[in-house]
Amino acid sequence: MKRRILFVVLSILLSGSIQLLRAQPVKVKASIDSTHMLIGDQLKLILEIEKPKDMAIQFPMIPDTFSSHIEVVRRSPVDTIKLADKDRIKLSQSILISSFDSGSHVIPPFYFKLKYNQLTDSIATHAMTFQVLTMKIDNTKGPVDIKVPYEAPLSLKEIIPYILGIILIAAIIFFIFYYMRWKKKNVPLFSRPEKPKEPAHIIALRELDHIKAQKLWQQEKIKQYYSEVADTIRNYIQNRFDIPAMEQTSAETIGVFRQNTELIDGNSLNEIQHILSLADLVKFAKYTPLPDDNNLTLMNAYFFVNQTKKEEVKATEKPATAPLGQEEEEVAV
Repeated sequence: MKRRILFVVLSILLSGSIQLLRAQPVKVKASIDSTHMLIGDQLKLILEIEKPKDMAIQFPMIPDTFSSHIEVVRRSPVDTIKLADKDRIKLSQSILISSFDSGSHVIPPFYFKLKYNQLTDSIATHAMTFQVLTMKIDNTKGPVDIKVPYEAPLSLKEIIPYILGIILIAAIIFFIFYYMRWKKKNVPLFSRPEKPKEPAHIIALRELDHIKAQKLWQQEKIKQYYSEVADTIRNYIQNRFDIPAMEQTSAETIGVFRQNTELIDGNSLNEIQHILSLADLVKFAKYTPLPDDNNLTLMNAYFFVNQTKKEEVKATEKPATAPLGQEEEEVAV
């Protein structure tokens, strides 16, 4: 009687398990990327299972060796792949195996454990076979020399250090050669081309225009106004006549012009004397000039620069020559 009851219970469980698998189809697959390999090479073994999302499964436990001939090199984590059917998913795991024994080897089936609504079951993959081959050795020729490895062509990455080394050596040689030439000539090693110096009157007129635009004396900045006008004229004298006017007093500068009458004429001397003397009174004696004096000072500065500026002679200009007939007449006279 007890045996009959146990038989009925087992039948119910088995029928439930069968109905579970029929209602919820589960697909398992095991594959290898090749059925042949050389001894010591590696094969990739892939385990896959396709199941409903709500079904719990347990992947097979992968040992370090499947047999004395097959070794497990590496196992990857289980990866989840989404399917077109949103209620189903696929799980996969890759296993890298190797073998150092020649011959035919069998990979045993892998068992996946399933659980659904308190029912458990398992499903297995098929066993797989692969061949491990060895290199054939020709013993008929006896001992032979070891072949020298072929040299691979050089890549750009390997050539670049040599190119950079050659460029560096060439740069050092050029620098030494240039340094020896520089030492012989006794000139600066690196020198900038000198910027052409502007004529003294161009600089002075630009500064006077700037002072005029500032309108300093109209803003009651009388002392600053006369200081800038006087400094502009002193710089002009220093650059134009090579007289150290910036270091001299007004009397010393005027005295140089009085001693060298060929430098400027009498009108220019009066203008410079008026500018420097009035500037000294404003700076040192706190003299307050009239507005007319302020205008006259700037006008005298413009006149002095324009009357004493050094005109540049153009290279294209040639001295005028008298006509040939006129020269003959002068000689005849």
